[in-house]
Amino acid sequence: MNDTLPALLETRGVSKVFRSGREDLLVFQEVSFAVARGRTAVIMGESGSGKTTLLNLIGALDHCTEGRILFDGLDITGQREEDLIELRSRQLGFIFQFHYLLKDLTALENVLIPALIARTPRTRAGRRAQELLAQVGLSDRAGHYPVQLSGGERQRVAVARALMNDPRLILADEPTGNLDERNSLAIQELLFELVRRHGKSMILVTHAADFARLGDDHYLLEHRRLRKL
Repeated sequence: MNDTLPALLETRGVSKVFRSGREDLLVFQEVSFAVARGRTAVIMGESGSGKTTLLNLIGALDHCTEGRILFDGLDITGQREEDLIELRSRQLGFIFQFHYLLKDLTALENVLIPALIARTPRTRAGRRAQELLAQVGLSDRAGHYPVQLSGGERQRVAVARALMNDPRLILADEPTGNLDERNSLAIQELLFELVRRHGKSMILVTHAADFARLGDDHYLLEHRRLRKL
């Protein structure tokens, strides 16, 4: 990371243990890294290494067993759930391996969902959703339902949805894992282009080396430890 840039996201000695009955499963321990404003960090690791678990902690979807997670200097590990909901809604954008589009809503309506949850005025939200669909190349598909879209098109909608509330940090979990090679490469290039165009920070987890090359900073999660490459 460029040390001259202040950190937007920082983990300090984060460990995660899953407890089941009398057994404890240590997923990872003492994970410490930082992502500066406007930087993209790619975390690589084999399936089962804990990448998704780490991303869930950073996204305030789960709680760490030990350590601290700071967003823009604020320790979010001790925040109330009401405050975490606000953080997730306003400051974070999520892209998952599966698109999770609502089948009964059009592409435009799916992109609108985060803004409606945040109570953004419908007219202003509608304009932004249309602009984002244009940026992902789907202006002519705005009125189509997920079943009418290809896999690549559905994931493009998911990218637009993640940017809808103008979040400061994008969290992407294997966002091309369900796509064929051609669509995967197209989404990879598009995602990084849009993140940089909009001046966002991003943490992306993947097992694909070709995806990792697009990031600014690179990490490997293995043997329950995170190290910079």
